[in-house]
Amino acid sequence: MTATIDRKRREAYYTASQRQLIWARFRRNTSAMIAAGVLLFLILLGLFSDFVAPYDPTIAGADKEYTNGAPQVPQFCDHNGCSARPFIYGIKRERSIETNFRWVTSIDTEDRHYIRFFVQGDPYRMFGIPGSLHLFGVEDGYVHLFGTDDLGKDIFSRTLHAIETSMAVGTLGVLISFVMALIIGGVAGYFGGITDAILQMITDAIRTVPAIPLFMALAAFVPDTWSAEQRFFFISIILGFIGWPTLARRVRTHLLVERNQEYVLAARLCGASPGHIIARHLLPSFTSYIIVDLVISFPYMVLSETALSFIGLGLKDPVTSLGVLLQNTTSADVLLNYQWYFIPVLFFIALVMAFVFVGDGLRDAADPYAEARK
Repeated sequence: MTATIDRKRREAYYTASQRQLIWARFRRNTSAMIAAGVLLFLILLGLFSDFVAPYDPTIAGADKEYTNGAPQVPQFCDHNGCSARPFIYGIKRERSIETNFRWVTSIDTEDRHYIRFFVQGDPYRMFGIPGSLHLFGVEDGYVHLFGTDDLGKDIFSRTLHAIETSMAVGTLGVLISFVMALIIGGVAGYFGGITDAILQMITDAIRTVPAIPLFMALAAFVPDTWSAEQRFFFISIILGFIGWPTLARRVRTHLLVERNQEYVLAARLCGASPGHIIARHLLPSFTSYIIVDLVISFPYMVLSETALSFIGLGLKDPVTSLGVLLQNTTSADVLLNYQWYFIPVLFFIALVMAFVFVGDGLRDAADPYAEARK
């Protein structure tokens, strides 16, 4: 019985496709699988942020009575007894002599606000479909799981929408760099010679351009009248145009080796055009490595957008991105008094680390010699 099972496993291994082999090796990587679960969870939070977030993150003063408010933790029991439904306490705001007459927020433990699910709230458009249904909320008042900022905006809602925005910028930037890398790297690797030399000069020139000074120069020419959408696409396009050289060089190196193979010669003798040979024969043999490179490129795109927005050269309000949220953590007052401003930082770290672990896992799974070297 055991011999039959082993024989079937060997048959399945030798008859499996490349995709199946990569998935089988990837599943054995525990850290990569955990990171993939975390990454999928964060992506879903970003995609459905309009529904999951209880409030519109762009509305300043959504809760005027709770500015710079601490996170509200739902609970089921207190000194008044337990409840089957989670609830939060109401708040009282008053000026205190001890704080030089600054507003002080205190919790009213006698005022319960029960959390409800699937409630109507701020209108939104998700995937082009209008709606106003939110995952949770309270019937009378507000609920702020991550607290509020100095304008009364809900940090939980802003964090979810920031993930969506940063992922969208990274996706658009990766797609632009991906297309450019395949075209430029494919042409350089297939034709070689003077074409390769010219394209490599351009590639090396792009690689030597420092990103931050480039964005500082471009920021000086960006009109203040640009809308948030225009600035969003501008950042994405620039990130894409400076992010393609690394993948292009890898594609070029692979095609320089593969262009002399017999299957390429057979395609030429059959009258196939260079574009057909590159797209249908050469690049598919490099598919697994291209996918790995794409996954690894995402955290760098997200890091670039976050860094640029953090120093004021990228996205700005009312657009909510991880970099925009990190701008609010730079003051000493926040560090000393409003530590919940740093909650989005944890999501940023989790997003980047998840991409890194998944990318490393895919890279090891796509390498057929990885297990032989261990």
